[in-house]
Amino acid sequence: MSTKLDIFSDPVCPWCYIGKARLERALEQRPDHPFIIEWHPFMLAPDMPPEGMDRREYLQAKFGPPEQVAKLHVPILEACEEIGLPLALEKMERNPSTLNAHRLIHWAGLEGRQHAVVSALFRANFAEGRDIGDRAVLLDIAEAAGLDRAMIARLLDSDADVADIRARDAEIRARGLRGVPGFLLGRQYVLSGAQPVETWLDVIDQIAAASA
Repeated sequence: MSTKLDIFSDPVCPWCYIGKARLERALEQRPDHPFIIEWHPFMLAPDMPPEGMDRREYLQAKFGPPEQVAKLHVPILEACEEIGLPLALEKMERNPSTLNAHRLIHWAGLEGRQHAVVSALFRANFAEGRDIGDRAVLLDIAEAAGLDRAMIARLLDSDADVADIRARDAEIRARGLRGVPGFLLGRQYVLSGAQPVETWLDVIDQIAAASA
């Protein structure tokens, strides 16, 4: 029996990147897991200008002086190292707007390509330091995932689904989600944060036992 797993995240959120990797480690250990996964938008910086911002300036404006920012990076670096996840902070020069990335995730979902696109967006941002607010980067990701590059280009050049993404982001905030990643299991149970692999294994085993 399948269980819907709705994931609310932002592809520039490091704990979403880590949370996704931990979930995937658990799914690898339980290949008969019941989850049907769908990704949903949450923008950490919904008012970010379309061209993004210099990452250093953005982080200092949000979190304070460089030493404070460095302190915040320590647990992220440790979590990535623990799970063997590449993290190239030195390559990350821009903090992008993720509105168009979320639009791309939405369109990929319509084509059954969400997982590939979400994975590529996280990898481009955190492992490769590419600007995922850049139109050309998004088109490369779309094409590599098997989407029609010309069609995605036309959609990006339009306002298609902009209002929908913003409305979905606003709705989930209004329902109480304050940070990501957020996981909604079976449309009933909420897990917040980058859950350990062991937690996911327990959840999967409990679902399996309940349906046995």
